[in-house]
Amino acid sequence: MTNRYWPLYGLRVRTPRLELRLPGVELLDEMASVAAGGVHEPDRMPFSEAWTDGRPENVGRAVVQHVAGTVAAWSSRDWTLTLAVLHEGRVVGRQDLMARDFGVRREVSTGSWLGLPYQGRGIGTEMRAGALHLAFAGLGARYAVSQAMTDNPRSLGVSRRLGYTDDGLATGAVRGGPVTLRRLRLDREQWERHRTTEVALEGLDGCRADFGVERT
Repeated sequence: MTNRYWPLYGLRVRTPRLELRLPGVELLDEMASVAAGGVHEPDRMPFSEAWTDGRPENVGRAVVQHVAGTVAAWSSRDWTLTLAVLHEGRVVGRQDLMARDFGVRREVSTGSWLGLPYQGRGIGTEMRAGALHLAFAGLGARYAVSQAMTDNPRSLGVSRRLGYTDDGLATGAVRGGPVTLRRLRLDREQWERHRTTEVALEGLDGCRADFGVERT
């Protein structure tokens, strides 16, 4: 299959256990089903936007709309790469890599979720490591930033294992109330010092310009 008009569909990020790729229609439906099955306990809301509130079918539909929207809104100056995370050939979650004016700023941010049955196996760390390799080694990023609620130890733990350091606090609004977010930052030197996951990239040369860069 060729991807003449949207080469991002040919991009692959491979780690020892995972493959990350922009989902086509079938994988997107599978991703939506994983989200509809639950990505956190119902008495918690770990996301700064409460997109998992609602009936399972609405959650799945929201995933489809979001991913389709990132493709439709893509520009080399403002992009969100939403990757399906496959483990043993099945979708288990989603890993996002985002940037604005990346060609100038060389800074990315990340976001992700995993289906409940796949949590606690180190997959979250491995898929973030894959996204960071794409950013730093593949695209020439200088910084990566992230944030998580201060009461979300799993997300914060992933960031710290990969070398992020604290970058202050922020206040968000979730479900009509205030929440405190921990900002984190990772520079290229810290990434290189903490990288332990082998990552292979495939198909990047064909879509490098879509990220606003011609070379690293």
